[in-house]
Amino acid sequence: MSRLLLPRLFSISRKQVLAASSFRNQYDGRHRSFVHWTSAAMSRATGGSSASVATPFCSLQDLSAKKCVPCNAKDLRAMTEQSAQELLQKVPGWDMANDNGTLKLHRSWVVKSFTKGLDFFKRVADIAESEGHHPDLHLVGWNNVKIDIWTHAIGGLTENDFILAAKINELQVEDLLRKKKVAK
Repeated sequence: MSRLLLPRLFSISRKQVLAASSFRNQYDGRHRSFVHWTSAAMSRATGGSSASVATPFCSLQDLSAKKCVPCNAKDLRAMTEQSAQELLQKVPGWDMANDNGTLKLHRSWVVKSFTKGLDFFKRVADIAESEGHHPDLHLVGWNNVKIDIWTHAIGGLTENDFILAAKINELQVEDLLRKKKVAK
C-alpha cells in the first residue's frame, strides 16, 4: 500500500492525502505546485519502493500563483506556529501575531490620504473576492491601512492566508503610498 510522506508543514486530512496521491499520478511537471514530486526523494525515503513522497517546493511566486481553496472546517486544520514561521519568510513585510491563541498575519501601510486608503482597500477587495478569502481591513486615523489575515472558519492560519498575503504583496500600490522622508 502506498503511503504519502509529507513534512510537518501543514495538517491535512485523510481525504486530502488521498487527493494528493491522485494528483501525484496525474502530475506532468509543467505546472508549479506547492508539492513538487521528485523520484529521487521517493527513492531515498522508501529505499527504492514505489511509495509517494512529497517535498516542499514553495516560493513567493508559487504562493501568488496558487488559488485559495474553499474553507471546509472538517477538512482544514490550523497550521502550527512553527509551520507558519516557515511560510512567513515567503511573504516579506508581513508579521505574525498571536491574538488570544489565534495566529494571524498582519501588515500595515501609510497611504497619502483617506481616499487613497479606500482605493487601497478596493484593490485588496478585488483579490480577496476572486480568491473567496477575505481579510480584516482597517483604516486607522486618516491614512494608516492595516490588514489582518487568518482563516476565520478554523480560528488560525492556513496556506490560504499566505496565498492571499503573497497576492496582496504583488499589488501595484506605490501610487497610493506616502513616500518615506529621507533623513538629512
